[in-house]
Amino acid sequence: MVTENYDFELERVISEIKKSKAKTVLLQLPAGLMPHATEICESLKETGAKIYVWTAGCFGACDIPNVKNIDLVVQFGHNKFRS
Repeated sequence: MVTENYDFELERVISEIKKSKAKTVLLQLPAGLMPHATEICESLKETGAKIYVWTAGCFGACDIPNVKNIDLVVQFGHNKFRS
């Protein structure tokens, strides 16, 4: 189970993956949360989506990875970002 010290809102993430019918999902976590990436991926397996973890640097919510063939990017550990 994911560490109790953090609320990763995994039910919300699972719901969004299913709602958007995403086949490929990229998770972006700051370095301090990276140790939880495996646990998060395990929790998201039930969606059937292929889950990737962005391992390069992460400098805030505006630092969105520029990648192709990803249906949904999920950022953890940032303040809410409104577009």
